[in-house]
Amino acid sequence: MHAVVDEPSTYQEASQILEWQLAMSEELAALDRQGTWDLVPLPLHTVPITSKWVFKVKTKSDGSIERYKARLVAKGF
Repeated sequence: MHAVVDEPSTYQEASQILEWQLAMSEELAALDRQGTWDLVPLPLHTVPITSKWVFKVKTKSDGSIERYKARLVAKGF
């Protein structure tokens, strides 16, 4: 039987655990490599789109941990 790993629901939780820190670093590096965004000054009277971290433990078919995966997603409607 394999240990159950809790997936954090907040950045604050994840930032305290090395595996999730590494997963977040990998995600930010991938977004940077892909040129996902450009940092620009925010125009006056504009509300920025906020983001949220989503965390998922990926497992192998035998139930063992394959990797910790973090995704930075835009919040919106």
